Amino acid sequence: MAAPAEGMPCWVDAMFTDVEAAKSFYADVLGWTFGESAAEFGNYTQAYAEGRAVAAVVPPMPGQETPSAWCLYFASPDVADTARKIQDNGGQVLMEPMRVGDLGSMLLAREPSGTTFGVWQAGRHEGFEKRGEPGAYCWAEVFTREPAKADAFFPAVFPYGAKRMEDDAMDFRVFTLGGDPVLGRMAMGEDFPSEVPAYIQVYFAVPDCDAAVAKATEHGGQLHFGPMDTPFGRFAALSDSQGAAFAVIDVGTTRGEMPAMSEIP
Repeated sequence: MAAPAEGMPCWVDAMFTDVEAAKSFYADVLGWTFGESAAEFGNYTQAYAEGRAVAAVVPPMPGQETPSAWCLYFASPDVADTARKIQDNGGQVLMEPMRVGDLGSMLLAREPSGTTFGVWQAGRHEGFEKRGEPGAYCWAEVFTREPAKADAFFPAVFPYGAKRMEDDAMDFRVFTLGGDPVLGRMAMGEDFPSEVPAYIQVYFAVPDCDAAVAKATEHGGQLHFGPMDTPFGRFAALSDSQGAAFAVIDVGTTRGEMPAMSEIP
C-alpha cells in the first residue's frame, strides 16, 4: 500500500480517560475490535474494522487533563517542512515533529481559526487500511467561526484546490486534491452555542445511521443533530460517552440532488 498523498486525511485517534469504556462504546456503535496496547507508545491501542486498522485510542499522559476529542491527521512527506509551513501561515505547532519508532513521524498543530489537527509522515504505519466502508473513516469537516482564516491556511500548507457550495443558506467550502474532495469547511453560525470551540468533525461510515444513533445513546452518547437525509447520505452528529464529538453517515441512503459547486481560483 502506497503512502497517502500529501494533504490527504490519513488517520484518526482520540485520548480517553477511560480507554476501556471507549473501546466498549465504539465496539458496539461502529463494530470495532482492538489490538494489544503498545506500552512503549503510551498504551496506544489500534482499532480495527473487519481486521483492518481504522483508528486508535490512548489514555492521557500523566498530568494531562484535556477533554476527549478525535484528532484528524493529514499526510506529509516531511513533517519538519510541514511544521515550517504551518508557522509561516499563522498556525501554531503544539507538539514539535517527533519520531514514533519505525511507525513514522508526527506533529500536532492548531490552525489560525482554532481547529487542532495532526500531521503524519508515514513509516511502517501508512494510515487507514480502509476508508469509506462501514466502521471506517469516511469524511471530515472543519467547523469554524473564522472561515476566511481556515480558507487561507489549508491551501497554503497542503496542495489543495477549493470549491464553494452555491447555497445561500450556508457557507460551505470543499478542499480538493487532484480535483477530488478530501475535506469540508463549514462556517459556524448562531445555531452553535458560543461555548463550542472550532473543531474538526470526523465522520465514520455505518450501514444504518438510525441504528448507530440508537446504540450510541444507549451507551451514554448524546445526539446533537439528525439523523438527516442529504445527497451525500443519511447522517447524525453525536458525542460519545466521554464527550468526544463525531458523526456517523450511511452513504448508501441518499436523498436530493447534489449541490452545485463552483471552483475557487
